[in-house]
Amino acid sequence: MAIQVGDKAPDFELKDNHGATVKLSDFRGSKNVVLLFYPFAFTGVCTGELCALRDNLPRFSDRDTQLLAVSNDSIHTLRVFAEQEGLDYPLLSDFWPHGEASRAYGVFAEDKGCAVRGTFVIDKEGVVRWTVVNALPDARDLNDYVKALDTL
Repeated sequence: MAIQVGDKAPDFELKDNHGATVKLSDFRGSKNVVLLFYPFAFTGVCTGELCALRDNLPRFSDRDTQLLAVSNDSIHTLRVFAEQEGLDYPLLSDFWPHGEASRAYGVFAEDKGCAVRGTFVIDKEGVVRWTVVNALPDARDLNDYVKALDTL
């Protein structure tokens, strides 16, 4: 079961597409976080969602918010994907231990070996304030994240 509104967001430590370590707790007290889990880089729906976020980054930075996108791909795959698509926000690798962060948030599909489309809006205190979980083929609407951020 996915993490619910009002829950403390589980901390994690993952490598980004450049090999740097990113911890969710590093943003506590300073930024809201929109944490997106997505199945795989280079797939149609995922590419569309992540490029829409790229094209709307000011809508998040203007709201004192850090985007973090997590998949179960390797950091090497994510680096090429980010370069190809011009993604300027962290793509985090939940590759090994495989799916550990995805499982902590309740969005890992054991039968598929990847995360489903889970999104968590986390406030500056580390509390989940909004969430949505979609099935693998169902894209999310980034306007919903922005509306949720406006309520913080």
